[in-house]
Amino acid sequence: MTRLTFVNLPVADLDRSVAFFRSLGFEFNVAFTDERSTCMVVSEQAFVMLLAAPYFSSFTRKDVTDAATHIETILGFSAESREEVDALVDRALALGGAAANDPQDDGFMYGRSFYDLDGHAWEVIWMDPAAVN
Repeated sequence: MTRLTFVNLPVADLDRSVAFFRSLGFEFNVAFTDERSTCMVVSEQAFVMLLAAPYFSSFTRKDVTDAATHIETILGFSAESREEVDALVDRALALGGAAANDPQDDGFMYGRSFYDLDGHAWEVIWMDPAAVN
C-alpha cells in the first residue's frame, strides 16, 4: 500500500511563506489552496500544508507551539547532490531564513539545516547512493 504523507504547519503570513518556498523551488497544488491554506508539493507522495495560524489552531485542542522559540519537529528532505544541498540552504538564508546548525559532513552523507520564516526547522540531506545499497 502506498501512503501519502501530509505535514501541517502553522504560518504567520501565508502569502509570505508561499513566496519563500516557491523561491526555493517548491510548487503548490492550487486545488488545495485558498486564503487560509495551501498545499506545498514535496514529492508525488509527500506534501506540506501551510496553514494560517488561526486556521491551524482550529484543528487541535492543544496550544500551538511558537516555532520561533520552541521546536516540536524537524522536517527533512533529500537533495540529489552536495551542491544542491548548499544551493538550496544558501537560497533559504538569502530569502530571510536562518541557519539552524553547522553543516554535517559524514563523507557518505552531507546535510545542512535552516529555519524558515516562521522558525520551523528544515534539514536538507544528500546521501551517496552507493552507501544506500
